[in-house]
Amino acid sequence: MAASAARAGHRVTAVDAFGDIDLRMVAEVLPSGNESGRFSPAAAAEAGQTVSASLAAYTSNFENYPDAVAALAAGRRLLGNSPAVLRRVRNPITLMRALRARGFTVPETRASPPDARSLGRRWLLKPRRSGGGHGTSAWYPGTAVSRRSYVQERIPGPSGSIMFLADGRRTVSLGLSRQLVGDPAFGAHGFRYCGSLLGTTRRPVFDRQDHLLDAAQAVAAAVTEDFGLVGLNGIDFIARSGMLYPIEVNPRYSASMELVERATGLSLFDLHSAACRGLLLTGGRSIARLVTGKAIVFARRDVIVGEGLRWTAGGDLADLPHPGERIRRGHPICTIFATGTDASACTQRLRAGAGRIYRMIESRARGAA
Repeated sequence: MAASAARAGHRVTAVDAFGDIDLRMVAEVLPSGNESGRFSPAAAAEAGQTVSASLAAYTSNFENYPDAVAALAAGRRLLGNSPAVLRRVRNPITLMRALRARGFTVPETRASPPDARSLGRRWLLKPRRSGGGHGTSAWYPGTAVSRRSYVQERIPGPSGSIMFLADGRRTVSLGLSRQLVGDPAFGAHGFRYCGSLLGTTRRPVFDRQDHLLDAAQAVAAAVTEDFGLVGLNGIDFIARSGMLYPIEVNPRYSASMELVERATGLSLFDLHSAACRGLLLTGGRSIARLVTGKAIVFARRDVIVGEGLRWTAGGDLADLPHPGERIRRGHPICTIFATGTDASACTQRLRAGAGRIYRMIESRARGAA
C-alpha cells in the first residue's frame, strides 16, 4: 500500500514492523515491533502520532483494533473504514446474522460450543482478532470457546477473496483471488495464508468462476449496504460445488490487492482515496492476460541473511530483508511473484521461486555455521 501511494505521488511515512529494503526505497519508515517480530497496532498508532501528515491509512491487522484506528486518524482524514464500522463488521456473529437475513447461505457461526445436534459436522476454532489464518485450528468436542474466539462450521473447498471498492452504498469489483493456504513449499502449514492467485475471465482460478464472481459481488453489495463500507475491502469465502460461502470481511487493503495493481496498472491507492470520498473510479483499466500470483516465503528454520546476498527490489521479489538480519522459523523471508497461463502453472513457478530462495538463504546459513 505504501508503494502504491508513493507511485501515486504521495510522500509516505510507513509505521512498520520490518522496515524492509524496498519499503525504505519508497517511504520514510518508523519501526514498530519487538525482536520477536510482534506488531502492536496500539504502539504503531502511537508512533504515527509523531508524523506530520494530513491523511492516514491502515492495513492488517488494524481492523481488529478500532481504538488504534481512532488514534491513528486523530487530526487527519482517515482513508478507510471508521472505528464504528470496524466494530460491527468484524463481529463474526453480527456479520453472519446480517448475511443470513439477506438470504445468503453462510457457515454456521457460534460464540459457544456446538450443541449435540451439530456434532456430526466439522468445526473450526477462530480468534475474533483474526488475520492470515493465525490462531485458527480444528475444534473438537469438549474444547472451550473463550470470549476471544468463536466457532465456525468448516466448509471443505478452496478459499478465495473478492476485492472491491465501496463508497458506503455501492460497490465495484476489482477481481477474485484464490488463496494459497498452508502450503509447505512456502514454509507454511495448517491454515496459514501464504499467497494468492489472481485470475481473469479467460484465465480462471476457480471452477465456475463467473458464477462465483456474481455471487461474491452480491455479498459485497449487501455487506456494504448493511455496514457502510468505504474504500478498498475484501471478503474471504470458500467455494464448494459452485456455491460461495462467505466467512470473513477484511475491511481494508488486503494482501492480494497488489496483484491487481501489478496485473492491470491501476493505482489502487488513488482508487481507495477516491472511494473514501464517495467516488467509485475504475477508468483506464488494462486487461490482464495471465494468472498473476504471489507467495510469502516463510523461514523453515532460524536463519541469518548473508552479508554477501544482493537482493533486487521490483520484478519478482518484494519485502526484502536486510543483510545480517536474523529471521526466526515461521517468520517471513520475502515475497515472490510469478505469472502463468493457468493457476497450476503460476503456482509451480511460485514454488520454484521459493526453492531458489531457500537454497540461497539456507546454504549461506550453513556456510556461516
